[in-house]
Amino acid sequence: MFLRSDQGSDQSGGAAALSFGRGVDVRKPGMIERFRERYPDFELVPDLGSRIGSPEWFRGAATCAGLCAFVYLLSPGFERPIFGSVPSAHAASADLMRAQSIAPLDKGGVTGTKLAASRLVTPLTDTPERPIIQHSVTLGSGSGLQAALARAGVGASEAATAANLIGDAMALGDLKSGTQLDLTLGRRVDKSAPRPLEKLAFRARFDLSLELIRTSNGLALNEIPIAVDHTPLRIRGRVGESLYRSARAAGAPSRAVEAYIRSIATRVPIGRVGSDAEFDIIVEQARAATGEVQLGNLLYAGLNGGGSGKIQLVRWEDGGKVSWFDGRGTGERKGTMAMPASGRISSGFGLRRHPVLGFSRMHKGMDIAAPYGAPIRAANDGVVAFAGRNGGYGNFVRLNHSGGMGTGYGHMSRIAVRGGQRVSRGQVIGYVGSTGISTGPHLHYELYRNGVAINPRSVSFSVVQQLGGNDLRAFKSKLSQLLAVPVGGTRNKPAQKPEAE
Repeated sequence: MFLRSDQGSDQSGGAAALSFGRGVDVRKPGMIERFRERYPDFELVPDLGSRIGSPEWFRGAATCAGLCAFVYLLSPGFERPIFGSVPSAHAASADLMRAQSIAPLDKGGVTGTKLAASRLVTPLTDTPERPIIQHSVTLGSGSGLQAALARAGVGASEAATAANLIGDAMALGDLKSGTQLDLTLGRRVDKSAPRPLEKLAFRARFDLSLELIRTSNGLALNEIPIAVDHTPLRIRGRVGESLYRSARAAGAPSRAVEAYIRSIATRVPIGRVGSDAEFDIIVEQARAATGEVQLGNLLYAGLNGGGSGKIQLVRWEDGGKVSWFDGRGTGERKGTMAMPASGRISSGFGLRRHPVLGFSRMHKGMDIAAPYGAPIRAANDGVVAFAGRNGGYGNFVRLNHSGGMGTGYGHMSRIAVRGGQRVSRGQVIGYVGSTGISTGPHLHYELYRNGVAINPRSVSFSVVQQLGGNDLRAFKSKLSQLLAVPVGGTRNKPAQKPEAE
């Protein structure tokens, strides 16, 4: 088969012409197709954000303005209200309609919150009450116990009776603020009368609970003691990068760690404590049978290793005064400068009659009477400026300290330092003698400020406390008990062997 257009109409068959005529759909284009064919770039709603100022843009702006005007003409008006009919309701059903209607909350709408009473509701002549009421009251202060009970609904007479009964067991002022009172109020025979107090229970102290119960004879007080274990809490650990952080991480309370650092600092600078040192902290602990735990004061401060040696300090109270003593019963030094020798002051600073020369002249120091050969110690850290024979002073040592201060030590029997040597506070620099112009063994001690002699008593001397006798024995016993506390503070663990200095 071939087409007429290819071979000519005279050579094609009739069947082929009939088939070709049936397969072609001849249709005229519509108005929209003809418009698009003639104006292919026309857009009814062009993008007003592009090609601003072009004919297409102005045509789109006109279309937008026309649509806005059409909407405005169809609107009912912006200032004219639209009125509608409101159904009328009787007073009896007004509340019911208001509860069932939908209203904005800011206008007082109560949609779904309550329903008005219907005809099926019968009003009660008497409202029933709960037979008992149980609730808790937080106490503001012990003195306000009676007022707190009255606010909770207890009658004035019963509140006064309850306060008096509790006051016989303990001072009301000892009740801590925040104490929780658990009350049970019973049934009353008349609604005008307050409910009777059936039961009152609260934690009065860490080791005591109190309970008021109504009996046939009225209110009765029951004291319920709580067993408390006072085994101290012992915490050990390595100092590491920070002593405070390591102790807190080990479980020591912040107040105890601060007290520990203060006590240790009296014996060794905290900056010198190495990271490999081990701290040993013992704190007061009270553990109640009900599970509560209270931590108290620091009892023991120990430090071992790390370049600081071994330190054992125990809290010791005497007459309400707290001091810290080491394992030998020696207390901390207090004062600016140490006393250079142990003895009595036999002569003070100032003008006096010289016992040897026989005439009055200035005495530039003070004399400390001490046995021959007793050690003489440096009053403070310093450098030996002079050590040797010095006229009437005999064997004499002079030390230079910081801040322009200096000290002199005369009449020594023997000198134990040399010039230029650096000495520390309390170090032995010589021994008591009677060299030079002297009537007997003693130490002539002078104090200088910027090279001028001043009264040594104008600067406080450090005092070192030392326990002795029964106090020392009691101290040693307390130290042994503390060192026997195992880490964790529970007695059922095997006790460690005490270590005392």
